[in-house]
Amino acid sequence: MRNTFKILFYLKRDKQKANGHIPLFCRITVDGKEVRFGMKKDVNPKYWDAKAGKATGRTDEAVEINTLIDNTKSAIYRVHRDLQERESIVTAERVKNSFLGLDAKHQNLLELFDRHNEERKLLTGKNISEATYDKYRITRSHLACFIREWYNLSDIPLKDINHKFICDFKVFMTASRGCMENTAARYMQFFKHIIIVAIKLGWIDKNPFSEYKIQIRKTDRGYLTQDEVELLMQQTFESKRLERVRDTFVFCCFTGLSYIDVKNLTSDHIGTSFDGKLWITGKRGKTDVGYNVPLLDIPKMILEKYKNTLPDGCLLPVVNNQNTNAYLKEIGELCGIKKKLTFHLSRHTFATLTLSKGVSIESVSKMLGHTNIQTTQIYARITNEKIGNDMTVFAGKIKKMETNLVANIKNIN
Repeated sequence: MRNTFKILFYLKRDKQKANGHIPLFCRITVDGKEVRFGMKKDVNPKYWDAKAGKATGRTDEAVEINTLIDNTKSAIYRVHRDLQERESIVTAERVKNSFLGLDAKHQNLLELFDRHNEERKLLTGKNISEATYDKYRITRSHLACFIREWYNLSDIPLKDINHKFICDFKVFMTASRGCMENTAARYMQFFKHIIIVAIKLGWIDKNPFSEYKIQIRKTDRGYLTQDEVELLMQQTFESKRLERVRDTFVFCCFTGLSYIDVKNLTSDHIGTSFDGKLWITGKRGKTDVGYNVPLLDIPKMILEKYKNTLPDGCLLPVVNNQNTNAYLKEIGELCGIKKKLTFHLSRHTFATLTLSKGVSIESVSKMLGHTNIQTTQIYARITNEKIGNDMTVFAGKIKKMETNLVANIKNIN
């Protein structure tokens, strides 16, 4: 199906100069969507025919203006025709950029990625988390290494990115960079976001990800058992840094707070609720969804331990995420825990322990700040202990049935 295409030249009257002349503009319309750009030429409005879109009269100035208009129109028609022959989708923005040479000037992937990351860095701690910014930064680093090693280039034009490039990049991340399948898939999501940005800017029209499906496999996210949590709590450390990380980790095992939320935790988040007890309330830094968690005795004692000892109103001694996970690995080895300890494991542990002890999934979901139960089910699996407890309750409720069955068997005999 052919698209509608129009070119119009007009005077931008709200930009009238001191001498009375008005800038000449060109408007390109494709399928009802318009773009405009200045012609870098001023026109005396007295000699302008708005209906014809041309200058009137036979003066040298009129001839110059009309020649400029005719040449520009012819060039834009050629650009539009060439784009139709080469590309499946032609937009007004694409025609303008191609005519002005902007697509050639701003077409490289890493150049766009750098521009995007600079903007995201300014928003870190406001609209996006530091962890999200780091993922964009790491994705850019992987792409730079891939382009250098596989193409021997410092950057690559956006228009050259195709299905094969995407598939090869996935192989590079898993084979050369040692990324696990799901980790590589998440970096691919950040790469795809940059491609969407390029499309919205009109720098490319076809989405190379249209036939590529990013797959994240369901995995056992892991959690600590009650015995393992107790092992952590009882362990003594010679190093204060390990003790502090352990305390923060245990705190989150009994509150479900994420790294960013416990890092930002202040006394403003803790208050007496409807039941006369202390609760932690706030909004998740990742999703801005509210959470409400009763403050149990164990996390309360940890808060008391660090009361009035930390700067800037902080309640817990939280170090940066990278060091936290490095120290947790050391802590796991000292405690003899074979599982890979990461800070987010504390959140999984909270969800699993609460469910296994009979807390409803609706309550757990609310405390975790989830927007739906399905998300909670991913974090908190049903353990054998939970199944055993549920079946014990069920057995008690059918006791009368068992008694009747025993009586019937005796009567038969």
